[in-house]
Amino acid sequence: MTSPAFGEISQDHRGDWVRLRTMTYVRMLALSGQAGAVLVAQLYFGLQYEAPLVWLVMGAAALSILTSLLLFPQTKRLSETEAFLTFLFDIALLVCLLYLTGGITNPFSLLILAPIAVSAMALRPRSTLILSSIAIALVTLIALNYQPLRFHDGTALVVPPLFAFGFWAAIVIGILFQAFYAHRVAAEGTSLANALLAAQMALSREQKLTDLGGVIAATAHELGTPLATIKLIASELVTELRDQPELAEDALILSQQADRCRDILRSMGRAGKEDTHLRRAPIEAVLMEAAEPHLARGKRVHFLTIPGTGGAPDQPMIQRRPEIIHGLRNLIQNAVDFAHADVWVQARWTDKHLSIRILDDGPGFAPQILGSIGEPFIRNRRDPGRLRQRPDYEGMGLGLFIAKTLLERSGAVLDFTNADPAEEDAPGEGRAKGAQITLIWSLPRIVVDPLERLGQNMPHLP
Repeated sequence: MTSPAFGEISQDHRGDWVRLRTMTYVRMLALSGQAGAVLVAQLYFGLQYEAPLVWLVMGAAALSILTSLLLFPQTKRLSETEAFLTFLFDIALLVCLLYLTGGITNPFSLLILAPIAVSAMALRPRSTLILSSIAIALVTLIALNYQPLRFHDGTALVVPPLFAFGFWAAIVIGILFQAFYAHRVAAEGTSLANALLAAQMALSREQKLTDLGGVIAATAHELGTPLATIKLIASELVTELRDQPELAEDALILSQQADRCRDILRSMGRAGKEDTHLRRAPIEAVLMEAAEPHLARGKRVHFLTIPGTGGAPDQPMIQRRPEIIHGLRNLIQNAVDFAHADVWVQARWTDKHLSIRILDDGPGFAPQILGSIGEPFIRNRRDPGRLRQRPDYEGMGLGLFIAKTLLERSGAVLDFTNADPAEEDAPGEGRAKGAQITLIWSLPRIVVDPLERLGQNMPHLP
């Protein structure tokens, strides 16, 4: 699998994030625990085992730890192959110790789950599957053939066959469960982190544009005074140099260019100034602004504004916030992408709530993904026909995730379903049978009092 390009976000790429020094410390802790358990078993409980071979195996583990500490820098990170071989080496050493100290009847046989769990979080599924298969095979081997522990008088410590089978089954089930569970948790965490990074990048881009407007406004304001001074001096030179036509012409050109700079800075100042009047707008205006980039894409977008029970006859004035417009724009884009011909954007308000429905006449959401819509990095793998309806599209749910995150921060509650043409208020005379996205705000969270004073326009300042 190739690494993602610069700036690309992918949930499938995990490479080279396992730090060798961290792994080494964990292995040192495990080796210390193993050595302590062996000494306690021999000195306190009087258990007998092949001590030279046991210490030889632990010596090999200690040598590998010492090698990693001395030969590699602290910043060394393991590749996929290196991490796989490290986990495999640890499993092999642990199996050798278990073979020499009672097999799976040794209570410390559960330690074999640790490398599997870590590999499931650090490695790709194929590597974890191979490692789990090897671990299960080795556990089965030492379940059938091992050196039993013996008491001080030479009596072998033997457990009933049923208990031995139970130990084996518990370890095998534990390996499978740990591999699946740890992989799922790590994958969801990585997907969420990448999706939040994508949302942060989108908002950061918008913030940079806003800051640029602030720089423009500040520049126009600061350069106004020196330009006025240049204009004044140039005008005086034009008057004083009337008897020198060549110099007077140069002074006139200087005065004209100063006027031109003044006009440019004046327009820049207007562009960089935040008009407080634009912080609010009627609901239909906000919806049309959000849909504007997608109105000329060959699909008909219908806007419906309807007062509900107890709602005022006039459209409510709502907050015209960038995150609301950006979120609505993503939802409308999704509807336009999949619609056959028509998209409906319906707004309805009561005395307590404002609701917006976005519907289309497309195929609708696939039933198997309805429960996970709004989560990042989802794909409809069971319906390859969707790719023909939306060619060159390899969506992973990031757009809907970003829209859902932004709109929820504004107080909206989102619901993703498929439209029911039989509903009483279904638009399009029953043609809206595709996807349906419903947003509901509590009225105080989104509506602006139209009588509220706007205040003075202020320039964008970085």
